[in-house]
Amino acid sequence: GFAHDACSKLLCPAEWRWEDPIVKASIHDHTTAFIVSENSWLSFMYENYEADAMNLDHGLFKSKLLVMGFKAIFTSPSSANEVDGDGDGDGADHAKVKTCIASIIGMRKVTPHMIAYTAFEILILLIQFMLSNTTSWCTMDGDFDYHIF
Repeated sequence: GFAHDACSKLLCPAEWRWEDPIVKASIHDHTTAFIVSENSWLSFMYENYEADAMNLDHGLFKSKLLVMGFKAIFTSPSSANEVDGDGDGDGADHAKVKTCIASIIGMRKVTPHMIAYTAFEILILLIQFMLSNTTSWCTMDGDFDYHIF
């Protein structure tokens, strides 16, 4: 994941700025103060992929990538293409198409568990399968424990 600059920005903990050369070098060198772990809020979960260092809750779980992932999982893969940008989806067209996972499971609202599941799936796709030579599931990836995340 951290071998590719664009993905590294998404996987960088939100309290750090990937553009800072010290942050980049420290993450690559596994410097103790810059360990990326399951306790990190990763930038891909934030609106515009950036967090407010003074308020890490602001914009959390509102990234375009997370909204697209959520729609792909719970409505349909094609509905993910309808996402215009970051945010909470207010004002989006909710026209019903075919039966989707959300209908099958009787989903009426988005829950924290569904958001966590979506974040986990995106993380696994980004790191473990798309950007590595891993061919099977494992719960630990260096310092990152997927089970705890």
